[in-house]
Amino acid sequence: MRAPGISIVRRRMDSSPIDAHLRMTLIKRSRSVIGTLFYYVVLLSLSFVFLYPLLFMISRSLMQPQDVADATVQWIPTSLNFQNYATAMTEIHFWSGFANSAIISFGSAVLQILSCSLVGYGFARFQFPGRGIWLALVVFTFLVPPQTIVVPLFIFFSDLNWINTHLPFVFPSVFGHGLKGALFVLIFIQFYRRLPAVLEEAARIDGAGAFRTYWTIMFPLARPAMLVVFLFSVVWHWNDLFEPSTYLLVPEYFNLSQNMAVFNGVANQQVNQIAQMASGSGAIGSAPTLMNQIMAAVMLTISPILLLYLFVQRYFVASIEQSGIAGE
Repeated sequence: MRAPGISIVRRRMDSSPIDAHLRMTLIKRSRSVIGTLFYYVVLLSLSFVFLYPLLFMISRSLMQPQDVADATVQWIPTSLNFQNYATAMTEIHFWSGFANSAIISFGSAVLQILSCSLVGYGFARFQFPGRGIWLALVVFTFLVPPQTIVVPLFIFFSDLNWINTHLPFVFPSVFGHGLKGALFVLIFIQFYRRLPAVLEEAARIDGAGAFRTYWTIMFPLARPAMLVVFLFSVVWHWNDLFEPSTYLLVPEYFNLSQNMAVFNGVANQQVNQIAQMASGSGAIGSAPTLMNQIMAAVMLTISPILLLYLFVQRYFVASIEQSGIAGE
């Protein structure tokens, strides 16, 4: 007959590994839960930083003028005023501005994909005399602000009678330049360097030349880099105001950014005039404002880019990972 104390000790010894395993499992799960919560807290904090201006514009764009001037109305308007969007669409000449912005943005983006991809492939896969110097010049064009060379460029395009046309934006893209063209060349260089050399060797064995190898094999494989370049080029051309204000001087050719700037200036001037008249007459009341219409105009200006990114954001994130833009 066994002593009861020995059986109790044995049961404790047998159960101790199970208890240790449970404790380790609970510790791992708790750490995983804490890590996940911290991850979501960081993401929510960052998303709030980016979403706050957008939510602010949406709220203001649906307010009545008295709601904007009322300090007690912060986010939710007393009544939704969609007339602000109709007025803003008329004031910024939305459809003509949209057409001009689309020609400049999408036309330049497509041409930059074709030209910058070819230049990037040459730098990435070929060794030629002066390669380092030419690559340094490409980087130098990226570092030089466009404002420093705007005068000679304006004279050059003026001599070609290209002022008040879309050619100053589209034509430089044919040669791998244009807005941020050097950066796009560097993106393609980084991507093509990661492709295996056996692809070119197999094409060379089949009798394909350098250009045919690029066009039929290497260029189709660069779709991740192409999507990154396309989105960056479209967004930067769409939001650019400096170069369009330099080369487009007739309202017929204004893009949405220019129309938005003109409307903002006119609206502020009208508000100042009304405020001066009210103060001169001794009237007491809320300060006049067109902030609701200005915010509606801003939302109309950025809505095409938001819709574009909404449809391609999944592919864009995957392309960022595959293109090597973040480095290795």
